[in-house]
Amino acid sequence: MAQEFKQDIRQEQKLEQVQQLSITQVALAHIVELPLMDFEDRVRTELEANEALEERISDEFPDDPMDGIGADGEATDTYESASPEQDAVADYASPDDIPDYLLRRQGEREAREVQISARGNALDSLYNQMGELSLTDTEQQVLAYLIGSLDADGYLRKDLYVLQDEMELYHGIVASHDEIARMLEVLQSFDPRGIGAHDLQECLHLQLADPELHSPWKQKALELVDHCFRDYTLRHRDVVQRRLRLSDDDFEQVEHLLRRLNPRPGGSLNANASDDAPTIVPDFYVSIDDDGNIGVSLNQGEVPLLNVSRSYRNLLSEYGGKGKKLSPSQQDAYLYARKKVNDAQFFIELVRRRHQTLLSVMHAIAHIQQAFFLNDDDENMLVPMVLKDVAERAGVAVSTVSRVTSNKYCETPYGIYPLKHFFSKLFTADNGEELSARRAKAALRTLIEAENKRRPLSDEALAAQLAQQGLPISRRTVAKYREQMGLPKSTLRKQ
Repeated sequence: MAQEFKQDIRQEQKLEQVQQLSITQVALAHIVELPLMDFEDRVRTELEANEALEERISDEFPDDPMDGIGADGEATDTYESASPEQDAVADYASPDDIPDYLLRRQGEREAREVQISARGNALDSLYNQMGELSLTDTEQQVLAYLIGSLDADGYLRKDLYVLQDEMELYHGIVASHDEIARMLEVLQSFDPRGIGAHDLQECLHLQLADPELHSPWKQKALELVDHCFRDYTLRHRDVVQRRLRLSDDDFEQVEHLLRRLNPRPGGSLNANASDDAPTIVPDFYVSIDDDGNIGVSLNQGEVPLLNVSRSYRNLLSEYGGKGKKLSPSQQDAYLYARKKVNDAQFFIELVRRRHQTLLSVMHAIAHIQQAFFLNDDDENMLVPMVLKDVAERAGVAVSTVSRVTSNKYCETPYGIYPLKHFFSKLFTADNGEELSARRAKAALRTLIEAENKRRPLSDEALAAQLAQQGLPISRRTVAKYREQMGLPKSTLRKQ
């Protein structure tokens, strides 16, 4: 006997809070994410695409609210495009009057920019190899992020789970751990071999496993790296020879092969970098006056001031009140002009809000990290700070802070820093005190740099010295931070 199923329709009421972004919010989200050079291109593209939008000469003052808007939202010439040194130099009548210290600062600025640019250009080889593959959008984003996370030696020091969290939290890239691991394997197949390794052992293994490497000692070298690496680094030669059953001559051949490998594959990328590569341009300038006040300004580069075209505004004024008296061709011209003017006004408003948002976020960072800026950029003075802290002070969403701080740089009197440099997670020490992880890392690096290289400090000794400085963290945490910074253990630091 067939079963009968009864269907009924019921109406339920459900309360849900849904956030829908307006067109303006979406457009603003895209434009605040752009670093200075990309923002310049975006403005130029808009100028070419919309004839109702035009560049305003800086010494012209608008006579109508529909005209251009400066960097701080005022309808005047207020763009801050020069660096603090350039502003100071401009106060002198001739080059001969400029003090030596200002000229020296300008020279130091140029030197810093060239040094940073070489690293960015060095990665082009890896990005080019990525472009030769057939990848999905997500795979491209993940692989590009892995490339950007390499250190100067070509190593990927961060744990994949940490990278997974960073991608999703800061860049909205949603990928599983397996997907990231698969893209890492792809990266490790790129030239130079050894790129993307987590440590020296994996770096050497990747180079020895290269199918294009042909040597009769390849297999024994792989066995040494995979199974006897610790003994080898501790110079326990007899142990290695006994385990691998190698004679003295055979061991020398294996060691000769190992010496041919590159322990710093990222160095070869930097060596190939062009000397005249594009420099990194800071998006912000932070200055300190004689009274200890922190000043923040926005670098506008070559971004032009914007106007709504006077001819288009005149056309709207002429046709606007005539209504049905317009001919069909005049109506078409009026509607076209009105759309273009609306688009121009919308873009000018976006530019104004971008300036306000960027400055609000940078002011918040400078206020939270004021001890860092007022103490000669001393990393020990960086306090724990996350995106939420900046968002609350700047009065914007956490996602907005993430976009503003992505791929942007800040220049201080002592150097250029990525905005991500100022963020640091919080950890609780053994005594319950809340400390900055970055502060602990900076102190750890200082201790290692100052140690006696003939008798380097063990992780336990480092932990004891950090505790004396008011940073009571465990030996395990010291080892973790040391590895994250790419610093070898004490046995490998011994000279």
